[in-house]
Amino acid sequence: MNYKRIFVPNAYIFITLVTYNRKQILIDNIDVLRNSIKNSKQKYNYELIAIVVNYDHMHFIINPNNIDDYPKIIAEIKRYFTKHINLKYTLNDNKEADIWQRRYWEHTIIDEEDLYRHLDYIHYNPMKHYNIAPKDWEYSSFKKFVEKGYYELSWCNFEDKHKILNMDCE
Repeated sequence: MNYKRIFVPNAYIFITLVTYNRKQILIDNIDVLRNSIKNSKQKYNYELIAIVVNYDHMHFIINPNNIDDYPKIIAEIKRYFTKHINLKYTLNDNKEADIWQRRYWEHTIIDEEDLYRHLDYIHYNPMKHYNIAPKDWEYSSFKKFVEKGYYELSWCNFEDKHKILNMDCE
């Protein structure tokens, strides 16, 4: 099957990156990952809207200045992280390291409601995977959204959880 990505100017893009074989390496290397994102932002002009980093995958929403850049942004994050991580890895026949899954999940946000659903999904992720309240997960933009008044610190109650559980972005 040939997957065709769409490129809508000025769009917000929801992205999921997963480590190879779900290796739990992202939190242990969070500084390298942060530097990977900083480095990609220096090379490509984009806004990081929201993010959550888990042990073996991450979700984020970006708004690239040039929509054609988002695959390059992802490639740059992966490349920098792989090059700077202090972890032994092997290369496959395509000279790819066994750090990241080859592909990534991408969704172009279609409207405001879709944006809010994906923001909820990002910020709900620590509850989904680790049963940790969003306010207690350090590797997320949740507290930034609380400071701006978009969420209450106590967000993610039973009703919130049911709305979000219907989404599958991995």
